[in-house]
Amino acid sequence: MSRPTGREPRRLTRWWRRRSLRTRLTVIAATAIAVSVFVAFQVASELMGWELRDSAENQLRADSRVLATDAQRAGLAQVQLPPYPGSGRLVRVILPDGSTRTPAGQPALPPVSEHAGRVAQGASADLMESNDSDEDGYLIYTLRAGDGAVQVARVADDSPVNRFGFGMLLIGLFCVVGGALVGRTVARTGLAPIDRLTAAAVRVAHTRDLDADIPDEGGGEIRRLIQSINDMLAALRDSRRAQRLLAEDAAHELKTPLTSLRLNAELLIRLDRRGTLDSALPAESRTRLLNDLGAQVAELSTLAAELTDLARGDVSDENTELLDLGDVVVAAATRARSRVPDIEVALDVTSVWVSGRPAALQRAVLNLIDNAGKWSPADQPVQVRLRAQGASAVLEVDDAGPGIEAADVPRVFDRFYRADSARALPGSGLGLSIVQRVVDAHGGRATVARSARGGALLRVDLPAAAPPAPIARLTAGEDTAAR
Repeated sequence: MSRPTGREPRRLTRWWRRRSLRTRLTVIAATAIAVSVFVAFQVASELMGWELRDSAENQLRADSRVLATDAQRAGLAQVQLPPYPGSGRLVRVILPDGSTRTPAGQPALPPVSEHAGRVAQGASADLMESNDSDEDGYLIYTLRAGDGAVQVARVADDSPVNRFGFGMLLIGLFCVVGGALVGRTVARTGLAPIDRLTAAAVRVAHTRDLDADIPDEGGGEIRRLIQSINDMLAALRDSRRAQRLLAEDAAHELKTPLTSLRLNAELLIRLDRRGTLDSALPAESRTRLLNDLGAQVAELSTLAAELTDLARGDVSDENTELLDLGDVVVAAATRARSRVPDIEVALDVTSVWVSGRPAALQRAVLNLIDNAGKWSPADQPVQVRLRAQGASAVLEVDDAGPGIEAADVPRVFDRFYRADSARALPGSGLGLSIVQRVVDAHGGRATVARSARGGALLRVDLPAAAPPAPIARLTAGEDTAAR
């Protein structure tokens, strides 16, 4: 059964791909030189053959003219034909009756051709022809002389071309070997920076040391490659530093609620073991302690969820879709009310379409409302406004609290940052950081200012999108608090 013809090229391709770059360059250099030598040999051989043939033809014409001149003076039948010297040209006289005369001792020439006979009969002045046989090939020139013709012939000698070809073959072999050696040397020299770069990358992989940059050497593509790898190492260093800071900050933030939770739990366990739980803790104190435990567990749960979101490095795995940001804001407000029943949220929402991730945007809006709810007095609602402004969707959340100090404004969206006035309030310091990350991922901008009520005004600008048609838009003045 025959093997499919397509397998061999695939095998050759796989073999070639498995070769090192150094070997590929060596093979390419040697092949290029071999092809160049072969082409040069072919061209030179043809040129040399043409030159030798042209020289032989010119010599035959000159000898024929001399012999024809002698034949016209003495007659074709009486012209002297010196004995053949054993080498060199061969001559022959064609008489009017078609017979021939040749020098004594001269090898026999091929029979007079039909075309040469026509020259002897006066049909044409001369004729250059070649006769190639299995043994000897002849180049024969026939020239009209008197009532007949004279012929001068020469054995076609290919030995100069053959010797030239053999010499070119030896030169080609030397050139191929030399080209392979030169290609190997050039490849080794040219790839030396790559070898050092590979060694440095392997060292980084084994030692996990991201602080040592790879020395910048070489030029062109090598330099750009080294700079790209150094940039990658710098990004990895920043990522590892961010992870370390996140772990350190998380440990610091977890320490306080865990300590409080552990102390309260140990107190309950100790009193229960002594059997003095009811006498040592009145009902009011037990209720307050249990409420504290619940609040601490809730704070830890919130912190764990926010840390999980922050450690992802991306907003989420959900796909981007065209959505009505007004629906997202209403859903976030509903969740805020269910989580903290005492919070009051006043909505003034207009339908504005954006391209984004629904869950991530809802989490950002929820964090804004939760943050405002911590500061708003009980009789003052958190105001949430959404409107279209130019090519942007503008979301504003403000409270009637004490506002944000000017010194704290630049760090409001920093991870784990909490102002001195906020340390007594529950929270992890991650909510607004998550807001900033979500807004950045959607190509927006988050800012903070002072509201008209004296509190904090947190504003988010997101790129607006064209709504799907047809869509019934809400009027800007419609109160959507009932949605």
